[in-house]
Amino acid sequence: MLNYIWIGLILVGLFVAVGNDVTDEVRNTYRNGEVLEGTLQIQKSPSELRGSWEGELLVPKGTFNDFYGGARTDADVRLHASIAEGMDSARAILIPVSDATPRWWREMAKSGASKERLTGSVVGLQFNEDRTAARVRFTLEPVRFVKLKAITQAALDYAGTAVTIAFGLIGIMALWLGVMKVAEEAGLLLVLTRALTPVTRRLFPDVPPDHPAVGAMIMNIAANMLGLSNAATPMGLKAMEELNKLNPKVGTATNAMVTFLAINTGGLILIPATAIAVRAAAGSSNPGIIIGTSIVGAGCATIVGVVASKVLQRLPGYRKAMEVSHE
Repeated sequence: MLNYIWIGLILVGLFVAVGNDVTDEVRNTYRNGEVLEGTLQIQKSPSELRGSWEGELLVPKGTFNDFYGGARTDADVRLHASIAEGMDSARAILIPVSDATPRWWREMAKSGASKERLTGSVVGLQFNEDRTAARVRFTLEPVRFVKLKAITQAALDYAGTAVTIAFGLIGIMALWLGVMKVAEEAGLLLVLTRALTPVTRRLFPDVPPDHPAVGAMIMNIAANMLGLSNAATPMGLKAMEELNKLNPKVGTATNAMVTFLAINTGGLILIPATAIAVRAAAGSSNPGIIIGTSIVGAGCATIVGVVASKVLQRLPGYRKAMEVSHE
């Protein structure tokens, strides 16, 4: 079901993006092909105005906002720009994009051929008498399918982020799965499991006390309580894998799975190590002050989650979901 929801959200996003892009094209929101006028203060001497030259481009605020049909900038546009003359005497204008560039032009640059600069064609150039400045009339590179390109780029960026996270977890998973294996071979996991049997038996009555899932759950809960963040992930995955072996109806979460997920999501914690590290890195004068509130908040969330799972699993509707058909 979750897969269908994700597919639906993606399709809705694409539909809305295409709709917005078509609207922009009809209204010509980015003024493709239209001529904008500005003044260029030339840095070269009049005798050197050959080939390529550069200077400061000035487009008054009123001209800029009227051209794009809205309050696109709060100040006059003053940017470094260069004029390049091609072999056929056609001139091109190049405007590097920086923090000083109006946000509207920065968004346009993201959809252009080069995200680092705006490019366009000079259609008119009129120098003053001493050739130290020129009135420039130019058109910028056409901008189309901005929203669709943004969605595509976001999908690629997050796909790369997912790969980065996955590779980052490999080392952690290898380490903690190894630690768990060593603890199991040394008998430490068995001792810990037996010591906590009264608790686990009440929380997970459907799971045998000596089942491997119990040890994995204990390791996961212990890692979460110490605030080890990603270090608890491999133990949680291992616990769910072992619990699924006891599942009489694959595809439907068992009571033990739901209870374990409630504990895991509640985030019962004693030492929020990750949060303390972030606060310390941000320069907090007392990064450990959140320990008390973290324990109380996570404790309340965990208790509510466990109670809710225990109450709901007794209702006929939820119990029927776990019945296996023998037809």
